Amino acid sequence: MMAPSTAELRTVEAEREAAVCRSSKLAQPVSGLRADLYVRGGLVLTCVSRGGDLIGRIPDGAIAIAGDQIVAVGTRTEVERSVDLTAAECVDAQGCVVAPGFVDSHTHLVFGGSRVQEYAARMTHTAAEVRGMGIPSGILATVSMTRAASMDELFESARARLDGMFWSGTTTVEAKSGYGLNTAEELRMLEVGRMLDRAGPIDVINTFLGAHDFPPDTPRERYIDSILDEMIPEVAARGLAEFCDVYLDDGYYTVAESRRILARAHDAGMRLKVHTDAYSDIGGAFLAAEMGVVSADHLNYTTPPAARALASRGVIGVVMPALDWAVAHKRPFDARMLMAEGVTLALATDLCPGCWAESMQFVMQLACRLYRFSPEEALLAATTGGARSLGLADRGTIAVGQVADLQIWRLPTFEDVMYRLGNNAVERMIKRGRVVARDQRRFS
Repeated sequence: MMAPSTAELRTVEAEREAAVCRSSKLAQPVSGLRADLYVRGGLVLTCVSRGGDLIGRIPDGAIAIAGDQIVAVGTRTEVERSVDLTAAECVDAQGCVVAPGFVDSHTHLVFGGSRVQEYAARMTHTAAEVRGMGIPSGILATVSMTRAASMDELFESARARLDGMFWSGTTTVEAKSGYGLNTAEELRMLEVGRMLDRAGPIDVINTFLGAHDFPPDTPRERYIDSILDEMIPEVAARGLAEFCDVYLDDGYYTVAESRRILARAHDAGMRLKVHTDAYSDIGGAFLAAEMGVVSADHLNYTTPPAARALASRGVIGVVMPALDWAVAHKRPFDARMLMAEGVTLALATDLCPGCWAESMQFVMQLACRLYRFSPEEALLAATTGGARSLGLADRGTIAVGQVADLQIWRLPTFEDVMYRLGNNAVERMIKRGRVVARDQRRFS
């Protein structure tokens, strides 16, 4: 006897789900709410803290969706009594865990080429030795490769990375420029980000990072002037970026330079972010607090007083375990200190040529084992924390009025996603109320 095909198995599963759901639909709900999609059964992790439960677990939970929004959340009994499900597509999540889609709030998604030779050499050689071997390395190597790539090449390579991110549970991604380092190339990177956002399925939010490094062919002050007088006005006029970011660290942009750039971006209508305290403490976190940025990212060298300053202004701290792991960082961030000082944390991949990480599940696993996050803290940081670090109030939780961005894991417990190292728990994705099974791959 031949084994059933994938299509046949999918048909059987759909019929089973339809039968289960038909049996649960009740007529004449008192609320008058109607749903287009019904997710029933399983452990729903709302990521809305309730009492001592940080992630708001609902065993045998249910979610009703109309259009692209959640209209009801609760137990199956509660939802089925309150929502008209007669016309709803049904997803049976019994035996599964349902969580909000991840919000990856710090990536360098768009870039040309690869630095795999550099990465491999750094396993056994210092950075200076790698340079002596003639291997192109660092940000400027990627700048050269990005400038040499066509728009189509940049789009298709980034879209392939987005595909991997989506099927690992991510539904919203921040994408930085910063590998152009001149006006035309920075604008081109941001245009690619806009194209990716329109192509879907992931929502792509652009950040202008012209202040990532300094181009070798332009004097420092002249380049800063081009950021202030050319790039920021043009990015703002075209509406190409929601945020402006600056690499504020020793060897990159000073506090004074960063203040000028951030102030100009703020006046142009962009919200603010900073890379800071990654490899030194030059006062970046205090500047971030002073200017009320939305997030301060990296924070390896952040001190308790600086953390308190960030917390006092509601600045979200974005930390990236995969980057620390990829570069064997000599001073990993102190997550428990940051949390103790009141800083709300987000987890992000820092996907870039030096840290090619697409999976937020992997990031959570590293956060738990290496940086003493609890599983609950890791999930919150990867969902609600990420949303807050992008100033987004409509996602990151499973609650009425939120965008219906969900992931379904076929796991016996929530903690299994941290326990099963290197596995991908995602079975299905729901993006803005549309369901895609994992074996269908590309979202269309």
